[in-house]
Amino acid sequence: MNRFALLLAFFAANTMAAEPALVDIKGVAPVVKVDARYAGSDNFVGAVVDGYHSNKCLLTEQAAAALAAAQQEFADFGLQLVIYDCFRPQRAVDHFLRWTRDEADTKTRAQYYPGIPKSELVPLGYIAEQSGHSRGSTVDLSLQTEAGDLLDMGSPWDFFDPLSNTENPSIPAQAKANRLLLRAVMAQHGFANYPAEWWHFTLVDEPNTDEYWDQPVR
Repeated sequence: MNRFALLLAFFAANTMAAEPALVDIKGVAPVVKVDARYAGSDNFVGAVVDGYHSNKCLLTEQAAAALAAAQQEFADFGLQLVIYDCFRPQRAVDHFLRWTRDEADTKTRAQYYPGIPKSELVPLGYIAEQSGHSRGSTVDLSLQTEAGDLLDMGSPWDFFDPLSNTENPSIPAQAKANRLLLRAVMAQHGFANYPAEWWHFTLVDEPNTDEYWDQPVR
């Protein structure tokens, strides 16, 4: 093999090694509902987000297995997981940051950030330059009944407001109970909740803690 061919083989091998080993949650937990909001326009950007080409939830094998186990337990309550986001390519995060700098685009403000100026979403930590989602073991989710009715969680998914804090005391009692049920069962299966977002969970023993991947969701 000549030197050029060796270089090609080297770069090809390293490119493949850099691709994360992610699995489709439907392969291990087919009963969950996947509603990948960033693959459509029903999200705070108001458009399909860069890197999302399919309505899929991709996760590391460890996170997918833990989530499947959580779904089995929720089924005992007659409930089904609704998943809004899983692995998030870095290019999607970059899209979010570009959106925050477009001061003229406020078409989703009433639905997603009515009480916070768009210019404050990054300083206040609602949007960051890197996301745990890009490590493949973080998931955004909610619960619905077997009939398809979403449980009242006190605020919508991706609602940038203190009302979305998991233990916000001002939400109705039933919403508090629903949030606590979600957090308790997820915790039993190895996930930790991000306190500012009732829907956001990360596998405590995630296999990757220092890489942020950019593989498109296909």
